Amino acid sequence: MTQIIVIAKEPVPGRVKTRLTPPYTPAQAARLAEAALADTLNTVAVTPATQRVLALEGLPGLWLPSGFAVIPQRGDGLDERLAAAFADAHRLCPGPAILIGMDTPQVPSSLLRVAADALSDHDAVYGPACDGGYWLLGLRAPDPAFLLGVPMSRPTTGRSQLERLAGLRIRHLPELTDVDTAGDAHRVAAQAPGTRFAAALRAMPAGALR
Repeated sequence: MTQIIVIAKEPVPGRVKTRLTPPYTPAQAARLAEAALADTLNTVAVTPATQRVLALEGLPGLWLPSGFAVIPQRGDGLDERLAAAFADAHRLCPGPAILIGMDTPQVPSSLLRVAADALSDHDAVYGPACDGGYWLLGLRAPDPAFLLGVPMSRPTTGRSQLERLAGLRIRHLPELTDVDTAGDAHRVAAQAPGTRFAAALRAMPAGALR
């Protein structure tokens, strides 16, 4: 069985989902971020795993379900933080791991199970995002060298990450939309209308919806 890591920020106004402002206010963007994080954590909570870890920048809140080990993020750039999350989770529970962020509240437990199961006969699992990055990375044998130095938050991030994994047996997952912009938010809410994220979006004032 595989462990699952969620890397996330505490949903504090002005510190999360800043690309949603405008049209949303920092407080509204934080509410959407909290809903997306809660959806993600609850999906992970019902997915079989050897361990569930939240690598968190900030402090946990009422949105955190039981059953998660919480570890602080370490490092400066995102590549360092991802590498540290894999390494720290591996120290707690050695073995294969998949890592996701808080930007894909639409992801179903069934897809996380596919990713976790794939590490039984693949070296890596990769879930591409529509913006050129990726929404999931799984490693059968976590190694910081797979991540450190990969340029992050760029349209070429996914390609660079795959180049770093060259030579490994990789299972590719379906492409998903990360919630970065208001347009992304509406696409994701339409795909997963029953999520907390979609409900939070519907609750926003009409003037903030475009």
